[in-house]
Amino acid sequence: MAPFNDITDQPHTSMVVNCVAYRNDGTRLRDIQIDDISEVLKETDTFVWVGLHEPDDSLLLKLQEEFDLHDLAIEDAQQAHQRTKVETYGDSLFIVVQTAQLIQGHIAFGETHIFLGKRYLITIRHGASLSYTPARHTCEKTPELLAHGPSYGLYGVFDYIVDNLLPIVREFREELQTLEKDIFTDTFNRDTVRRLYDMQRDLMTLRLAAAPMQDVVNQLVRLHPELIPDELRAYFRDVYDHVFRVNESIGAMREMLAAAINVNLSLVTFGQNEVMKKLAGWAAMLAAPTLITSWYGMNFTHMPELNQPWAYPTIMVVVACVVGVIYFALKRSRWL
Repeated sequence: MAPFNDITDQPHTSMVVNCVAYRNDGTRLRDIQIDDISEVLKETDTFVWVGLHEPDDSLLLKLQEEFDLHDLAIEDAQQAHQRTKVETYGDSLFIVVQTAQLIQGHIAFGETHIFLGKRYLITIRHGASLSYTPARHTCEKTPELLAHGPSYGLYGVFDYIVDNLLPIVREFREELQTLEKDIFTDTFNRDTVRRLYDMQRDLMTLRLAAAPMQDVVNQLVRLHPELIPDELRAYFRDVYDHVFRVNESIGAMREMLAAAINVNLSLVTFGQNEVMKKLAGWAAMLAAPTLITSWYGMNFTHMPELNQPWAYPTIMVVVACVVGVIYFALKRSRWL
């Protein structure tokens, strides 16, 4: 593998979002190059936070060399499709979490792989995922908490990921409110039903991504005391509460969407039944004169009406009365 000199001279420039060294008191030292990490870590009062976006294999191997990462963890990080999990490798953790973004009304999903050690935090983003630069800046504003080390940065990343999930559910709820006028209609609108189905499908996938995160955060709350100090466990419990609320909101939203689809289909069916009732009513009114007048289609000689001048007007009045009785009966029963 070719030597790494200046990261700005390498094709990895776009893959390295941030690479920053910090003092153990939580103050930011400076931006550093990937090649300088091992030199910075020789100073006992420092730790490093690296943020990457879809790195290639050579960059991951360089990180493995700088931080002495486990082979299996690097192998998982090279493959972007991993389940949400926490793996322990010696005195470090490898964490995989799912991320989500709302893009043009649809949810796009991504992945973040995290390496946590006593003196480093590495975040690797794949797919649809916002940069964690805002989370980094938030952590840097509270150096007294960042003094607890990379674990506080891990909290900042988790809090940022979870906080970006709630607006997605909120956006879907607002869209559902705008679709209500199309839902509560007697006519069938294929586009409305299709959009409701797409929203329900996206939320199901979002729940599959968010639900396992509860187990991950729960492990960070209860386990790994060598990496997660007691002073920060309350912060991770707060993230756990947020994840729980996200999952509850997703579940409630899915039920609302299912109810909206059922209501729309029920209203369409009800409207169709009303049309069928009206058609059946008009058919009944037409059946009476059809039956009476069909008698006169029989060709026989002895018809009493032939010799009576008022016979046909009388028959016409009888037919009108029969039709009128049927009409008012159907009107009273609300068939018309």
